[in-house]
Formats: sequence, structure tokens, C-alpha cells
Amino acid sequence: MLEFAEVPYTPRETLFVEVILPLAIAKNYTYRVPFEMNKAVEVGKRVVVQFGKSKLYTAIIASVGTLAPEKYEAKYIIELLDERAIVTSGQLRFWQWLADYYMCNAGEVMNAAMPSALKLASETRIMLRKDFEFDRATLLDKEFLIVEALEIQPELTVSDIVKLLGQKTVMPVLKLLFEKNVIHISEEVSERYKPRTRAFITLNPIYHDQENLKELFVILEKRAPKQADAVLAYLKLKRHQSAITKNELTEESGAGAASIKSLIEKEIFIVEEVNVSRLYHGEDEAYDNFDLSEQQQEIFKHIQSEFTNKEVVLLHGVTASGKTQIYVRLIEEMIASGKQVLYLLPEIALTTHIIERLRTYFGATIGVYHSKFNDNERVEVWQKVLNNEYKVVLGARSAVFLPFQDLGLIIVDEEHETSYKQFDPAPRYNARDAAIFLANMHSGKVLLGSATPSFESYYNARMQKYGFAELTERYGGVKLPEIEVVSIATETKEKTMQSHFTSVLMADIAEALSNKEQVILFQNRRGYAPVLMCKICAYTPKCINCDVSLTFHKSSGKLHCHYCGYKDDAPQICPACGSTHLEYKGFGTEKIEDELAMLLPEARIARMDLDTTRSRNSLQNILNDLEEKKIDILVGTQMVAKGLDFADVTVIGVINADSLLKFPDYRANERSYQMLAQVSGRAGRRGKQGKVVIQTYDPGHRVIKQVIENNYTELYFTEMEERRSFKYPPFYRIINLDVKHKNPEILYNQAAYLATELRKNFGERVIGPEAPLVSRIRNYYIKSIMLKFEKDNLSINKAKAIIRDVITQFQTTKLSKGSVVQADVDPY
Repeated sequence: MLEFAEVPYTPRETLFVEVILPLAIAKNYTYRVPFEMNKAVEVGKRVVVQFGKSKLYTAIIASVGTLAPEKYEAKYIIELLDERAIVTSGQLRFWQWLADYYMCNAGEVMNAAMPSALKLASETRIMLRKDFEFDRATLLDKEFLIVEALEIQPELTVSDIVKLLGQKTVMPVLKLLFEKNVIHISEEVSERYKPRTRAFITLNPIYHDQENLKELFVILEKRAPKQADAVLAYLKLKRHQSAITKNELTEESGAGAASIKSLIEKEIFIVEEVNVSRLYHGEDEAYDNFDLSEQQQEIFKHIQSEFTNKEVVLLHGVTASGKTQIYVRLIEEMIASGKQVLYLLPEIALTTHIIERLRTYFGATIGVYHSKFNDNERVEVWQKVLNNEYKVVLGARSAVFLPFQDLGLIIVDEEHETSYKQFDPAPRYNARDAAIFLANMHSGKVLLGSATPSFESYYNARMQKYGFAELTERYGGVKLPEIEVVSIATETKEKTMQSHFTSVLMADIAEALSNKEQVILFQNRRGYAPVLMCKICAYTPKCINCDVSLTFHKSSGKLHCHYCGYKDDAPQICPACGSTHLEYKGFGTEKIEDELAMLLPEARIARMDLDTTRSRNSLQNILNDLEEKKIDILVGTQMVAKGLDFADVTVIGVINADSLLKFPDYRANERSYQMLAQVSGRAGRRGKQGKVVIQTYDPGHRVIKQVIENNYTELYFTEMEERRSFKYPPFYRIINLDVKHKNPEILYNQAAYLATELRKNFGERVIGPEAPLVSRIRNYYIKSIMLKFEKDNLSINKAKAIIRDVITQFQTTKLSKGSVVQADVDPY
């Protein structure tokens, strides 16, 4: 474990610094400090160093000392980039814990933790900012050279700039250009995040004068009567409301968009773009000055009392029970005591209304942080958190890496969500579990909130490790939705199915549409059809890089691989037998949308999945359209189960629940319950009771019955018995090792060797090696080894140290050549 002490050094003393490089190397590297930097070096500052023959990297100083490395000669630091430390000693301890717990390297944690603009490397790409005008007279000679080169070639690497300037120390020049907003420094330049805006219309102040207004009407009535109607409608609306939107004016006047546009061009109307909340507008006042219900007040006090004895409290509240309002009260309390709060959400884009709602309470003291922000914004948030300017930070899982000074509370909303787990690359951390360690470092508290808690958290609450609080009623006394289960098999037999929709679901959709209400349909598979198959010889097109069949996407007319991105044209003739009888099997969201449009031609249908939400603001536009009732039916994947809160959504349809229930995984029943309960919770959240229709081939399935009865505890106890018997979490810890190689025969020998070596230490705790469900991805064949460790009578840290040693020993053998070994601790 590193020591992060700061010691005063004399100017002529020979100093060495141990640095963390943003690379997957097992040990930190030591560099020598030039005498002139002796007084300036400090733990947490960035330095530019050479690693390897010629590559330059930005590294973080982890410790300062006088001991030279024994086995190699230390190179000198090239440049010191910071006047003050940008990484705290607390962060470095947190990084080290993540590296130890999740069996990766500190450099991999640093890579995940820091915005790319703060960790320049030789390969980092530099681009000119197109959206910013800068004064060339303010540029220094070297800066001007770089700008000139970027105008000729729009993208340069740091290595290119080193050659251009003929010197190694280019980082300070790039840092200055970045600060002047001249360049983008990023591996991924994403668009600037923008909150939702709405166009409001105001009358030009000139026409507040009655004489001018009369004159205007005389002119308009002669030349453009429709425009006169629009001005008249504006004056009528203005009597009753302070703000008038374009849509409201168009609707009231009946004048049409062209007339409004002409009035704007003539500067009779002025358009003002205003950032608006995504809250339900009918209750704006209630949210600004809300009072907790009797049950909420009781739970709020109970959480406070639990925090006196426990570091972590689990809040189990049904959907729409008003958990957010309790969070707000706890945040207010924490801010009043002068401490910082971190509010974690699983999907930042889907919970914009949470951001807006919190901003109405906390204003400029709240910051937002997630990977969709561009580099400038991420660096700005980093600096503001470091300077303690933000009292509340709202973010996705990466927000745990920010440089908090005094963290008093971490709220993990929807704590059961798998989105909190990082899958690739390392560190494969779970933000919920990391948040508990982080809060503990700051002597803070953690509140985990969910309508369907993960079994691990619920188990910890039952074992008295966590505190526990429960909200059993929806806010405002709204009833939970009515759930109806419909047998697909029965309706198919009776020939009442319409495409993939049962008669019950179609009737409920028709009723909702006639009442001007909205519908959400859930199908947990994107694309048009998952399999294209030849009727004669059963040939199925496969990905050339992965061991999966290709999914047909109608929008592109191509077959797609969802693992590596490979695309191919859909064949018209079977390449195996020459038959023309090819058919699509199964269905995804694209097919649901397509067939629904034929069955309900009058309905306005939209789709929300990974394919429709890739571009900038596309997801936000879909949600805005849903809120403004421009969408009647929304078809989506699991994205629709997370954070949607709309007043007019009264019907939810689950197209096929079996795809969730029949998945070969020990968490399948837990996840199915969570998904079905969460998606059901989107219906009837305000006022009217909602309706949920679940279509399935197995209507008697235990989990479906438990969802209908909202019986989480029965599900928990049934599953716990099975997990205890078969040695799964929360009773056992699991570590997965994936061994990868491009040659399946070599991989077989490598995985067998590794498993044998592990069995020498752990015996029957080692399972495998076995091929996973998808046994080849991106041309790498995969074998998985699972290790199960009991929680009692065994040190998990010692076990991890042994596993690391076995992997290191394996990597020293000739057999390991070309292999990749990845560890995943607490896999999902």
C-alpha cells in the first residue's frame, strides 16, 4: 500500500517520485526530480514523463521520497503541470482500494477516473474548436504554429506536435491552448450537454404603447389578417398566463407556424429560449414548496435515527412513493451542516427531471457529471468539486471519482440497477459498493434507494449490517397499477392474436388512445428480427468475428452484430443451399414499431432503444415529445423501465416476459422481478390507476405471480434458499477469470493449466474452465473459470493475492503467449 505523506525537502536534495501512469502496468514507476522542481513536487500533482522509448504520458505523483529505484536508473521528470494538486490524497487511497479489491492496476483506475484532458499522452488527439472565435494576436509563437498546423490537418496527436515544435515539453503549451478554449483534447469529442429548452414568445416592448398597437392592427388586418389573429391571440393569452409558448400561440390563434415565423422576422414577436424543467407542470408549485406526507415524515425521521448507529441505510419504497422528496430533505440537512452530497443515478440521460427538480431547490450549488459531457465541462466540474464550490453533485457511476473534500452523504438511487457495474474495460467496479467505501473514508453516510432492492442489499439490511426503512404507499394515495397476465399460447390457439399483440393488450391500447392517454410497450430486444433462417437447410448468418447470429435491422437494411459492430447485407438467396426461402425469426423493438403502425395507423408511435438514442439530444427529444403528448405509443427496451415519470402514461404492455424469465443465470428471477416491477411502475403515477398487461407463454410462473401481488419478500426468501444451496451471493463471493486467445486449441490448454494451478490452492472452489454463452468476441475465443469463496473462515484478500500470483506465474510461462486474462470480482 502506498504512503501519501507530504514531507518538506531542501532545494539541493536528490528527490524521487513514484507516479501512477495511465497504463495497465503492475507497479508504479519511479522518476528523478530535477533540483529546480524540488520545492514544487507534491502528491496529487501531474507530471509529464517519458515511458518506453519515446512515448510521453501525464502521470500523477503518488509519493515523494529520497530512495532511488534499485533495479533501474530513474529518468528525469520532463515537466510539472500543476501549481496545486488536482488529485487529493483521499482519492489516491480510493484508487488503490479499487485496484486491490477489483484486481486491476492503479493506472487502469486512473484512466477511468480522470477526464482525458487532464491525462494527455502521445496518442491523445488534438482538434481545433470550431464553435469558438479566438484572437490570434493573443497566441504565442508556439501556440500559433500548432493552430496553423491544425487548420491544414484537422487532427494531430501529441507525438505529431512534439515533432512539429522539435521539443519534448509540449504539454504546457497544449494546456494553455486548452485553457484559452482554442483546442479540444479528447479521445472522444462528444457534444456539449444541453438542458431542455422551450421557445417562449413575447411582444416587442414598442407595442406596449396603445397607439403603436392600434397602428400595427390597422396594417396587419389589411395585409396579413392571419398575423393579426396571432397578435390578438397573444394578448388574450397574456391576460391569464405570464409565459406563452410557440405551440400555445399557434393552437390558440389557428394562424399556423408560417404566420408566427413572419411576425418573429418582422420583430413584432421576440423569441426567448428558456431552460425549463421536465417536471409535471401541474404540480410545479407543489414541488417547490412540498410538504412530506405523514408516512414520508415518519420514514425521514426513521432514516435519521438509523444513521446514528449505521453507516448505510436501505430505503425500500414502492414505485412513485416519493423517495426523491425524502432525498431532498436529507440533502438540505447535509448542506446546512456544510458537507458535500453525491447523488448517484443509473442513467443520467433518463433522469433529467431529477436534475431540474434539484436545481429548483439548490440552484448553482449543484453540479452534474457524467461521460456524455465534453472534456471542457468535465474538467470544469472536477475543478469546482476540488474547490468545494459544488455542494451537491448529481452523476452516473463515474461521479464517484470526483475530488470531494468533505463528503457527508451519498444517495444511490435505484441501487439494484446493473448500470452501476462497469463491465469493460477495467476497473470492473460496482459504483454502489465503491460508494460505501468512499463514504466510509469521509466518515459520511450512504442511503440506498429502490422499489426492488438487490438481494445483497436486502440481505445486509436483514442481517442488521445496514439500517432499513420502508415506504409502502404511493405518494398522494395513488393506487399501484392493476396487472393482468395474458397467455400468448391460449390466444394463439383461439386465433385472437394480432401479430405479436394479444386481444387484451390491443383493447387496452385502443381505450387509452380514445381517452387521449399514452402507452409504453416493453420488449427487451432491439433490432427488427434476431435471426434470419433458411427454411430448407436452417442456415443462419453468423458474425465473422463473434460466435453469435446477426440481427436484422430494417432501418439500415443490414444484418448487425451487437457485440463487435460488424454489418453485412441481408442475403436474398441462401448461400448454403441456394434456396430463396429465407425468413426472419423472433422480433425486436423495430418490428414491434413497424407492425403496430400497420395495426394502428392513426397512432403516433416512437421507439426508444440504443439505435434511436445514439445521436446528440435524440433521447431527450423523445422524452420531450412524450411529455408534450406528441407520442401516443412508446416502444422500448429496458431504457423505458428507468426513471420515466409522465402523468398521462396509463397503459404498459410487456410484449414477451419469457425472454427475461428463461435466461440461464442465477439472477434471472431477481432481475425479471425487478424489470417487470419497474416497468409496471411507469403506469398511473399521478391520479388515475394504471394498467399493466404482461404477455407470456407461462402465465403461472412464480415470479409473475409475485409481481402481481407485489410480493418482494416471498421472492427473496425463495431465491435465498436456492442461493444458499448452490453457493451463490450473498452467501458466497464470486470471482470470474476470463481467459482469451485467438486460437481455440491454445486457449483450451491455457485455461486448463490455469484452472489446475488454481485448484492446487483452492480445490473444489474452482469451477471450469467452461465456454461462456458467447464463446468468441472480436476474434478472441473465451474460457471462463469461476471461483466461489465462502464469506466465513476465509480471507478474501489472501485469496486474491494467491490468484494474482498464479496469474503472474502463468504469464511468465511460454504457454501464456498471446493470451489475455481478465478478472471480474463480484460479476453481474
